[in-house]
Amino acid sequence: MRLSTLFGRTLRDAPSEAENVAHQLVLRAGLARPLQAGSYALLPLGMRVLRRIEAIMHEEMARIGVQEFRTPVVQSSELWEQTGRYDEYGPLMLRFADRADRPLIFAPTHEEAVAGLARREILSHRQMPVIVYQIHTKYRDEIRARGGMMRMREFTMLDAYSLDSDAEGLDDAYAKVDDAFQHILTRCGIRFVAVEAATGEMGGREAREYTVLSAVGEDTVVVCPNGDYAANLEIAVSDAPEAGKVVDAAPIEEVATPNCTTITEVAGYLNVPEAGTAKAVFFDTPEHGLVFVVIRGDLEVNELKLRAALGLSNLAPASTEQIVASGAVPGYASPLGVRGALVVADRSIVGAGPLVAGANREGYHLRNVVYGRDWEAARVVDVTTVQKGEPCIRCGAPLRLERGIEVGHIFKLGTRYTEAIGATFLDANGEAQPIVMGSYGLGLERILQVIVEQHHDERGIIWPQAVTPLHLQLLRIGKSEGVRAASDTLYEELAQAGFHVLYDDRDETAGVKFNDADLIGLPFRLVVSERLLNEEAVELKPRTGEAARVPRGQVIEVLREALAL
Repeated sequence: MRLSTLFGRTLRDAPSEAENVAHQLVLRAGLARPLQAGSYALLPLGMRVLRRIEAIMHEEMARIGVQEFRTPVVQSSELWEQTGRYDEYGPLMLRFADRADRPLIFAPTHEEAVAGLARREILSHRQMPVIVYQIHTKYRDEIRARGGMMRMREFTMLDAYSLDSDAEGLDDAYAKVDDAFQHILTRCGIRFVAVEAATGEMGGREAREYTVLSAVGEDTVVVCPNGDYAANLEIAVSDAPEAGKVVDAAPIEEVATPNCTTITEVAGYLNVPEAGTAKAVFFDTPEHGLVFVVIRGDLEVNELKLRAALGLSNLAPASTEQIVASGAVPGYASPLGVRGALVVADRSIVGAGPLVAGANREGYHLRNVVYGRDWEAARVVDVTTVQKGEPCIRCGAPLRLERGIEVGHIFKLGTRYTEAIGATFLDANGEAQPIVMGSYGLGLERILQVIVEQHHDERGIIWPQAVTPLHLQLLRIGKSEGVRAASDTLYEELAQAGFHVLYDDRDETAGVKFNDADLIGLPFRLVVSERLLNEEAVELKPRTGEAARVPRGQVIEVLREALAL
């Protein structure tokens, strides 16, 4: 591959739209170019990296006995309507119609298609277990695509699906794919953390994300410093203190708190810590109507945890009219005397001792409100958003909050999709049972940009050898016919010996060529110049090492040893 005719050029400066270092390097090194918001064209160098990643994926899928298949990216809405996700998925799903006005979608994920195929192809328990996978295009109509190739509308995903006759088979498939995914990421040179995650619109249980810790990550993950626990902040838990009995608590006392409608204002006016207050948070829900959550004043309600704990399909902030109708007073709300609402206590309230709570009277609060003595909730659950320094649920160490980039996600779906679509099999007793599914995905463009994120320096990319687009860059330094002929000859010899070479045959200065070689970041740089020709040598330099002279006749041998080829 000659750099003079390479489709895609290097850029001296980072484009203004590049949001982080990895995004800048992807553009500057000529790996990809944006065509529109959320859509990137992969140029030849970027495509070669993607193919290396794909090759690793194919190898790891073959290692665990997975079968490759392919489903269309444009799908009928019919199966999606049967599972309920046609309406539930929201604006991320791009919907349209064909010339016969049949409703179609660009599939953001393929669980429905797989369940539909399984309904046709699998009749007996003897045909399972099965795991299938594809490396294919997905489309999600992101409201705000950002981060370069981190959040795109059109992207490539390895998506795998397991089909089993029971939960034990699903557990086994889940473990196999988890092992394969971890091998894929490790072989790509990625440092990552497997974290517990929310199931979201996918449903099922035991969702796990593969997260790369990064200051530019969109997600927040909770991490134990000892490696005993890691979870997305959406579902993370910490070790709750034991609920204890409150001994000799003073009786409730009503106190005036004029114009104090927030926790900060109340705590400051009464000279108490925010942790010594009870916060009231109201939600409107389809299943329970008004939900009144009471949580310690220094904490925040995790809405995802609340939805999971109460089995809610949705929730929204309650209106002032709803709050007033329950007997509560906005800004001064108290669980004491509330009617017509489902009262939920966060576990932080139980055993917390006397707290300051609202009095359900404008301008007043109550001191010494004790859970269990003065009021009780219909439900006590953990709906707290974990905070930095809280104890790990497994070892008690202070938890860290880190930013992270999700590069993959796996789910135990169970029978949600197969029951809805009617994908059943006959068990050993001849009875029809729903097929048990798992779903597993890795994003390829995300992986590519994360590799750049983790493997670069101030000069450019440093490709891990397993995913490098080419083995080495050959630099012709000088314009004489002798240098040109010697460089061309070496290029041909290297290609015939099986090396993948990027040949910088441009009539540029040495400085430009050296800078571009560092920017593109191939494992080795090989230099031919007039002075080196006179010495019957070439210069070989690892991307992060020192340059060395190599006799011209030993180049092939030295490179084979260096690249372990």
